[in-house]
Amino acid sequence: MLAPEVYDVDVPQYRTDDKEFLLKQINDMTRKRFKVLRYLLEEKEWDFFMFVEMGVDRIHHGLWAHHDHNHHKHDPSSPYVNAIRDYYQYLDQEIGMLLERLPPETHIIVVSDHGVKKMDGGICINEWLRREGYLVLLDDPPEGHLSSFEKVEVDWTKTTVWGDGGYYGRIFINVAGREPSGVIKAEEYEDFRNKLAENIEHIPAPDGSPLDTKVFKPQEIYRQVRNVAPDLIVYFDNMGWRSVSSFGHGDIYTFKNDTGPDDANHAVNGLYIYTPPKENLGGLCLPDTQLMDFAPTILDIFGLPIPADMQGKIIRTNGTR
Repeated sequence: MLAPEVYDVDVPQYRTDDKEFLLKQINDMTRKRFKVLRYLLEEKEWDFFMFVEMGVDRIHHGLWAHHDHNHHKHDPSSPYVNAIRDYYQYLDQEIGMLLERLPPETHIIVVSDHGVKKMDGGICINEWLRREGYLVLLDDPPEGHLSSFEKVEVDWTKTTVWGDGGYYGRIFINVAGREPSGVIKAEEYEDFRNKLAENIEHIPAPDGSPLDTKVFKPQEIYRQVRNVAPDLIVYFDNMGWRSVSSFGHGDIYTFKNDTGPDDANHAVNGLYIYTPPKENLGGLCLPDTQLMDFAPTILDIFGLPIPADMQGKIIRTNGTR
């Protein structure tokens, strides 16, 4: 008797240099997922059916350099040059088998929460802050040995700013009355934040050329900010570079991800496909549609009330539902 397969929610080890192992994990996860989906569509009653395929994200991060001819690590002789294309073709076949099982009155919606773009490297934000005098450590971190921000000793009486890593940077100001050892007074805060944002925007590329860095204040882009949000949110080179919080890279630039191999960053624009039933739209483009429009649209399809505070609008294709 065969042992039952384990359903994979995600790829457990997608940050790996073993690309063959990565592809096997992704393909196994996707194969098992669509086997379950076909069973649920055929055997269970449903009104609303939704799933997330994580393999697309994981294969981008793991193999984008092999796919993208413009990536600085691209090797045209790599055996994985077509890995992403082949996975998309396989995924299309799996989705096609699902579509064959859908009743004709089904609204079909495909939505990504972000796009993908090549990642050129990382900006060591805390190392930059240290060199600029914003962040003061009690002891210099050893070069060549990576030390996370949580592992270093910070002199909070002299530190005005620290940062966090990730696909975008999160910058925190050591504000008096808000932080345990805050040093920036409330009346100085906004001027200090503006100058800091300007300085971050002017961090150049390694060759001295300008980066297209975007710096945002959370209060200006979110309707509501809860708890202690970052004081600044940074898209280095508009997400062409990631934020690296660790020390020991020997420079403010690194071409190795401190959390493991990663070729790609998230891009602001993703994609969406919406096919209402019995409508031949002929490839109609809906340029004004954005991610938050899909929740009210789905509620409207079911005739459910849309909360007054919900962002987004109902998507109309031909003026009627």
